[in-house]
Amino acid sequence: MAAVLGSGEVCSKMAAQASRLVRTGGVRFYNARPLRRQLGGVYRPDPADPKTPAWQLTGAYETKLFGRYGAASGVDPARLWPSPAQLKEMEEDERAWCPSLRDMVERLDAKEREADAKAREREELIASKMAKMPQMIAEWQQEKALKKAKELEEKERRQRLLAEARERFGYNLDHRSPQFQEMMQEMEKTRRKEQKLLKKKRREESLVKRAMEGAAVASVPTKHEEVATTEAPHHQVAQTTDSS
Repeated sequence: MAAVLGSGEVCSKMAAQASRLVRTGGVRFYNARPLRRQLGGVYRPDPADPKTPAWQLTGAYETKLFGRYGAASGVDPARLWPSPAQLKEMEEDERAWCPSLRDMVERLDAKEREADAKAREREELIASKMAKMPQMIAEWQQEKALKKAKELEEKERRQRLLAEARERFGYNLDHRSPQFQEMMQEMEKTRRKEQKLLKKKRREESLVKRAMEGAAVASVPTKHEEVATTEAPHHQVAQTTDSS
């Protein structure tokens, strides 16, 4: 029976709350706690007390006291104004974080000009690259052909060397074997010696050719010698005529 009565009371409370919500338009009001009264007056930190927190001795705390209690705080409002250095710093921060409309428009225009310049530069670069594309493709094809020809030449050279090694040793050799490497060194020495002899022979032939050209030039008479040789018989004929 008690349980039934308890549930009935709960239901009646819920019904009363529901009816109250309906009367207030479905809004549930909140009753805030009242502010505590400071019976001791305004708290003023004592700078001489070592237990006073450091943050209570700052100008920000005095500003907070004056803003809350006004003249009753005992704070001189003249001390709350910023110093010239602080005012200059505040102005710089304001210019940095809150620029004027003109400054913002100029910055936006500068960014747009920079973006346009970069876009034009990129377009010019693409156009120049596209203009050089046929030449680059031709050079790439030529380089590829030269590389292929070099690889083919190297392959033929290796096969030729392997064939020579097989003829010398009587069996196939691996191009990584010490015997093959030794044969390569001997052939390289022989090739260098042949190139040196060929170079010496060409130098000697060049010296001989120069000497022959110098002798041929020396045997050809000059223009003055030809004139003197031509005038000599005429002079002799004139002398003979005079004597007769």
